[in-house]
Amino acid sequence: MTLKRGHLLDLESLTAEEITLILDTARSFREVIDRDIKKVPTLRGITVVNLFFEPSTRTRISFELAEKRLSADTINFSKATSSVQKGESLKDTIQNIEAMRTDMVVIRHSSPGAAYFLTQCCNSKVINAGDGAHSHPTQGLLDLFTIREKYNIIKGLRVLIIGDIKHSRVARSNIWGFRKLGAQVAICGPSTLLPYEVEKMGVDVFTDLDEALEGIDVLNILRIQTERQDAGYFPTLREYTELYGINSERLKRLNVGFTIMHPGPMNRGVEITVDVAESTDSVILEQVTNGVAIRMAALYLLMANEPIPSREGVLS
Repeated sequence: MTLKRGHLLDLESLTAEEITLILDTARSFREVIDRDIKKVPTLRGITVVNLFFEPSTRTRISFELAEKRLSADTINFSKATSSVQKGESLKDTIQNIEAMRTDMVVIRHSSPGAAYFLTQCCNSKVINAGDGAHSHPTQGLLDLFTIREKYNIIKGLRVLIIGDIKHSRVARSNIWGFRKLGAQVAICGPSTLLPYEVEKMGVDVFTDLDEALEGIDVLNILRIQTERQDAGYFPTLREYTELYGINSERLKRLNVGFTIMHPGPMNRGVEITVDVAESTDSVILEQVTNGVAIRMAALYLLMANEPIPSREGVLS
């Protein structure tokens, strides 16, 4: 089975079979990054542009490392030192870069739909590395991969996503991904941080955290975006922590064998305490490692039907 699409823009449009294909492929690449020689010639001769218009640590480094592990040529775009500062449009930026004969673009942008827009004005394969509050497909995939590796199955698990759902592209991607693979998904947060009519996505909605935690297997904690505090979504960080912060006492409400996840960056002491973040039940660092494998899988599968020079197989 191949990934029968030219781009990776979201999880909403992927089928369960396509998601499973990416997860299965990532398992092979996880074996690659765990071995002594971590580089394979799979994408030799392919040029990938990392087009990041927003700050990023984990995602950007993860994509760059994935590209290098696959032997691709990598170009990193910096908004601060580009012609965007002179007023150049996104369309002109990508068309000028593509004129240098690039093959793939990884884009992060503050505007929802930016990745889709690129597919309309360039011929390169496009991977969405986060567009506004819309979607972050590779983060959703690495979260799915991490949970499947631990439990061997996702169907039937109860997943709770906590925090700023309203502004979170991670929450939206995880809702679609976990539900497509058969998990029961719930969300919890202050009513001011819950999207309008979010229940239409097929999730259970809670504003009482202690009620929401009962019987949960996977706890997906989101960063509280402190830069939005002035907008009045919640009175103070201290009050948020009191009502929605995850500490060891609250973990007692979860099912035996529960898992703690966080996409990062973390606000330690706000949405999650230090002891919970560093506990044996936390897979936060595993998520980061698995992110490289997932992004290697996405890059590989999107180029799998293209003529790639010297490609001798995924694990050659």
